[in-house]
Amino acid sequence: MPHVIDVAIVGAGFAGIGMATQLARRGRESFVVLERATGVGGTWRDNTYPGIACDIPAQLYSFSFRPPWEWETLYPRGAEIRRYLEQTVLDEGLTPHIRFGCELRNARWVDSTSRWEIATTAGSVHARVLVMAVGRLSDPHVPDIEGLESFTGTVVHTAQWRSDLLTGGERIGVVGTGASAVQVIPHLAADADELVVFSRTPPYVVPREDRRFTAEERARLAVPDHARAVREQMLVDADRAFRQRLGLQPDIDAIRDRALGHLRRQVAAPGLRAALTPDYEIGCKRILLSDDFYPALQRPNVVFEPTALDSVVECKARAVSGHTYDLDVLVMATGFEATRLPVAVRVQGRHGEVLSDHWSAGMVSFASTAVSGFPNMFVLDGPNAALGHNSAIYMIETQLGYVLGALDHMARNTFDAMEVTAAAEQAYTREIDQRSASTVWLTGCNSWYVDPRSGRLTLLWPGTAASFRERNGTFDPQPYLIESRPVDEGGRNP
Repeated sequence: MPHVIDVAIVGAGFAGIGMATQLARRGRESFVVLERATGVGGTWRDNTYPGIACDIPAQLYSFSFRPPWEWETLYPRGAEIRRYLEQTVLDEGLTPHIRFGCELRNARWVDSTSRWEIATTAGSVHARVLVMAVGRLSDPHVPDIEGLESFTGTVVHTAQWRSDLLTGGERIGVVGTGASAVQVIPHLAADADELVVFSRTPPYVVPREDRRFTAEERARLAVPDHARAVREQMLVDADRAFRQRLGLQPDIDAIRDRALGHLRRQVAAPGLRAALTPDYEIGCKRILLSDDFYPALQRPNVVFEPTALDSVVECKARAVSGHTYDLDVLVMATGFEATRLPVAVRVQGRHGEVLSDHWSAGMVSFASTAVSGFPNMFVLDGPNAALGHNSAIYMIETQLGYVLGALDHMARNTFDAMEVTAAAEQAYTREIDQRSASTVWLTGCNSWYVDPRSGRLTLLWPGTAASFRERNGTFDPQPYLIESRPVDEGGRNP
């Protein structure tokens, strides 16, 4: 572990590896990547449950600044994405910069040195700039279920899957019907003696229509100019879906009809179809892609329980409906601590302010990247930096450009610290609130995109991917306070 560094990056998922790649190519700043696990990949390293895959096309779910990858299918599998990131580390020469098994214990801004003092499980480091790249899907969420600790079987979250968990013939309960659940349920149903699916709210599901690329397609996608053109067109096409999130017609009617038509075609039984019909506006929660979720629910060994899991007593799981089920395994497909990042309690800014306290009424920022009171710190894939309809990697790359612009500004002007003003952060927060007020996320239902305490949309950018880049893709020093420490007679900072 280096003692003093220019940039410390926390996290080795897409955002952290992207930041490290850009810094390595520049060759200007010294940097280190602090990763608590034993490998890179972030959520694609942690999630290994059966059926894990991306629901964004491969051409969009990859770095634009990396050579085209020979993706096997339209929607890449989790293991393939992990290999992509591992290969990026090798090709870009990042291995010497990554410290594995290095969990952040505390990061504290020190005014007297204008540095971040970072304590980890593998030692400490002082960094001029701190880049938080921990993402929103890194800490599993397990709901507070009465008696769960008394369960005599095995409880596992989808993000903590074990290859030796199932041998076949188990009685399995799956809690949740979100993105992970619709992928894992068809695979579990194939081998379970009985599978019970606890559903608090049924999802909207549209056809996935995945397929393998032909040899000809793969050859064409290996041509950089062609790959770039395909990617750009996909971005434009995906951005059109934002009109649905504004509730605009005929766009929202078309996507609703597509989802409900998919349900009608795949589920003939009126009772089950009614139980699987959402009672909220489409797009408010994540729209899921699957061709085999509905068929799996109609297998003779599968029970769809249209209420949430309420309590557990030893091997018996009781639903809100009052129905009880004897189970051997409980699979928690219950998402992540997305609106309340657990790592925020470990970051202390100016005057000892803790990031979790600064975000007590919901995550706030400026340009979705900088936080007032936390000098020389940038957050990737954090407040209002995600999308519900397009590529997260495009958003991350936009933020990378912003951070690189900030580093360039610091280098050109040789100052020690810069901090976005409270006024700029407040104005940006008002802008987010105004943009999101009329979207389905705040008018259609309650979802994990919305902070439960403040009722604010804190995870998603309430606009297109293109508008995010236009608004936040270029660093502007105007909203920042600049600080320089005095120099001694020899021209050095004391």
